[in-house]
Order: sequence, then structure tokens, then C-alpha cells
Amino acid sequence: MDAGEGERTTCAVVGGGPAGLVLALLLARAGVEVTVLEKHADFLRDFRGDTVHPSTLTALEDLGLFERFDALPQTRLRQVAVPTPSGDVVMADFGRLREPHPYVAMVPQWDLLDLLADAAAAEPTFTLRREHAVTGLLREGGPAGRVTGVAYDAPTGPGSLAADLVVACDGRTSVVREASGLAVRSFRVGFDVWWFRIPTRHRVAGSLVPRLTPAGVLIGIPRRGYLQAAYLDRKGRDAELRAEGLDAFRRRIAAIVPELAGDLAAVESLDEVKVLDVRLDRLRRWAAPGVLCLGDAAHAMSPVGGVGVNLAIQDAIAAARLLATPLRTGAFSRGAWPTAAVAAVERRRRMPTVAIQTLQRVLHRRLIEPAVAGHVEGLPAPLVRLVRRLPALTRVPATLIGVGPRPERVPGWARRPAGPSD
Repeated sequence: MDAGEGERTTCAVVGGGPAGLVLALLLARAGVEVTVLEKHADFLRDFRGDTVHPSTLTALEDLGLFERFDALPQTRLRQVAVPTPSGDVVMADFGRLREPHPYVAMVPQWDLLDLLADAAAAEPTFTLRREHAVTGLLREGGPAGRVTGVAYDAPTGPGSLAADLVVACDGRTSVVREASGLAVRSFRVGFDVWWFRIPTRHRVAGSLVPRLTPAGVLIGIPRRGYLQAAYLDRKGRDAELRAEGLDAFRRRIAAIVPELAGDLAAVESLDEVKVLDVRLDRLRRWAAPGVLCLGDAAHAMSPVGGVGVNLAIQDAIAAARLLATPLRTGAFSRGAWPTAAVAAVERRRRMPTVAIQTLQRVLHRRLIEPAVAGHVEGLPAPLVRLVRRLPALTRVPATLIGVGPRPERVPGWARRPAGPSD
């Protein structure tokens, strides 16, 4: 649709998730006028990425927010341990990382988002518009013209917001990505994930617990008072699993984690079991004149490793550092498109994206999909022997999961001293 008269901002960020709010907070601290459009009224949605990784914890410290974050109810994952017939074997040990906070914090994502939104609201150039669902892009000169803003639906009716730059942070089903026409490269994935909670009195804190058994595959994420469970099965089986009924589902899970069989009665309905259609893709180009995609909007990640949120936040930090000055000085508003600055964002973040997705594809092909098909029972014995003989090797996967191939640091102009906890 053509650009028209209406409200204006310098940078319109579509999506109030971790990447969108981190980007907006950083840009606002640089003095850039930034508006976040979030389609929901609040952040209270379950089974989102609740992992806050060591590199993100460092970013929160740089932003002066760690003390407030640390006061939130949370559990801490210090290891990934896989059960074997000869006892648990640690595959990733975050305690070996040379990071200020060598663990993965498990915090409901809405608490993290509320914290980021509150911090950004202290900046005079920041605006958060809730219940603003972006429906399309504004363009100049017709359907192929430069993006000049967004159209949205809000409780008060449809509207539009002009912007020098539109940044898509609206996830793997991104409206902006679809409207931009940017080409996507998709990779085959042979499984989906069913998320649900198992309330339990068993001690579940301290380690991530993957189970690869002949009965199926389940990953248990320890939380306070419950296990957040991810059951993996062949792609497209959701209707079939639900048709089998709740009792059959409970028996299926009990066969994988028999020690929690008595707790499964607390799963009272299959409505509590949410399916995630697992996707793995990335844009061939992340930007076009007037629009840039970040996070899952640029590269949908597999849940393997739980790295999607961390990778998206790293995208946001890099984008803010590279784009704050051109946005603040009007380089995007004079009719030109600062190609070099935008290309630098994609160039810097493409390598870690490709590296992580390549690793995920290998794990899918060699471990996850054979296990889902019942062809793998546990980890390969040579790998178990190697890790037990050389435990220092557990630092490698801990680094890939907890820090990433190219960690980003908050720029100096956005850093603040630690603030008091609430």
C-alpha cells in the first residue's frame, strides 16, 4: 500500500519479543525515536523461549538490569546431563565457561519482557504500543517501492505509522517478512515438539535432562515445582496424538520418564499440551530498502539447544550498535538507503546463524530424527567414554549453547550502572 499522511517515528520495531525490546531499549538510549508495535495486550503467553543464556545475562549486567533480573523467581541450569545405563553423563557444563554468570537462567519470558519494557519506558524517545497488530507495509511508488512504514489494526481502528526504518522482530511467522517479499531458504525438519508441564515434587533443578529411549524422546527443563517437558515426535502427528486421547498420552510419557509416572495425573487435558511446528529457515537477504529482519523473522531456529532467544538478542545488540548513528543523524530519512550500514548487520550476524543452523541440522539428522523413529537409544557409547575421559570437552557445547559463535557486547553509550532491585 502507498505511504500516506499519519503518525511518524524514526524506527518502527514490529514485535515486542526479546529482540524487539532489546533493540528498542538500545536505540532509545542512543536518542533514537523508536516505537514498538506489539499485537498483544500483555506478554503473558506460555511455552515461549524461557532460557536466558550467559551472554544475555552479561548484556543485562551491561544495561544495569542484572540486579532486577536476578531478583525474579528463576531456576538455574548449570549442566546438560544425559542418563545412561552406567549413570548420568554431563555433555555440557556451563560452570566451565569464563563468563560472569556461568549458567542458563530459566525465567518466564513475560517477566524478562516486562523488565525490558519498564527499562525502555524510562527513555523519552521510546514508545510501546500494545494491541497494535501490524497488517502490512507502507511503500512509496507502488508495490515494489521503498518501505516507509507500517499499517496496523488497533482497538481504536486501523491506522498507519510512517518510519525511516521498519525492523521485523515478529517471529518466524513474521507479517513483515511475508509482506517484504524477501526470499526464504527452508530446510527439512522431520519432527515437531509438544510442550506441557508436569507438576512434581521430585527434585528437578540443576540439570537439563534429555531422554532418548525406545519409547520416545523427551527433554525436561527444570522449573520451580514442575518440569517443563518437550516431547518430540514425527512431524504432522498432532491430530493423531490427540485422537489417541489423554490416557494414551500419559502412558507414552510415563514410558519415557517412569519416575514421573505418578505425577502425570496432574496433566488434566490435552488442551494443556501445545504443539510447536518446528521450522528451520533463513532469509537469503535480511533487508530491502526501508526494512530489516532480525531474530526468528530472519532465521527460524530449531528448539534444539534452546538458542533462538539468545541468537535474536545478539542480532539486536549488533543492529543497535551499527545503526544507531545513521538513524540518529537522519541517514535513513534523506531518501537514501545506507546500504553499507545495513549490510554490516547481516554480514556480522549471518555467520553465527549459519553455524548454529548447520549444527542443528547435523543433530537432527544424526541424533534427533533417528531417536524419534526409535532407531537410537541414548548417546553413542564412544562419545560417552570420550566425555568421561576428558570432561573439559564439555566446555565446547556449553560455549555454543550459552555464548554462541559470535557474542555481542552492549555498546558503551547504552551501558548503565546497576539499578536497585524491586
